[in-house]
Amino acid sequence: MSSGHKKLETNISLMAIFIIIAISLGGLVEIVPLIFLDQVRQPTEGVVPYPALQLAGRDVYVREGCYNCHSQMIRPFLSETVRYGPYSLAGESVYDRPFQWGSKRTGPDLARVGGRYSDAWHYIHLTNPRDVVPESNMPNYGWLRDNMVDGKLVQKKMHALNALGDPYSDEDIAAAPAAVEGKNELDALVAYLQGLGHARSGR
Repeated sequence: MSSGHKKLETNISLMAIFIIIAISLGGLVEIVPLIFLDQVRQPTEGVVPYPALQLAGRDVYVREGCYNCHSQMIRPFLSETVRYGPYSLAGESVYDRPFQWGSKRTGPDLARVGGRYSDAWHYIHLTNPRDVVPESNMPNYGWLRDNMVDGKLVQKKMHALNALGDPYSDEDIAAAPAAVEGKNELDALVAYLQGLGHARSGR
């Protein structure tokens, strides 16, 4: 072992500095090129910002931690595309903050779940998953019926997203409260799930 290598391994401060430098360089090599690729910054054809009700549903999905068990990223492998549909593209997630790609699948991937089941199926499944999937260990979410969607809050979120670059029109934002009036969080979550994947699924 060279004296320089030995010195590096026995000096914790020096080792920490080299580790930080190595991780930083690796991160730059991975991340910087993506900033300049249009395919990761431009929406895939057919992908638009979430309508008011779906936006509210997505917030419920994130709040309840659904991404901890369900990914939304189909990998480009035959075993994945046969089961779930066309593989995911970065441009499908440009309006997701934060993205919902995930890496763990206690439950199935949901990237193309929109339109695969009826609204009624989703309501039953979310209320008591074991009514439609006996072996499911998913929690019950029937209590979401008791929480009404706040139209003013959705409107504020659309304003914020518009400032970040999501192309909501003034009309979209103004119509948000009416679009979610009388809707509960279960309605919103079903609307969000039913909207997933339409851009590439062919549905």
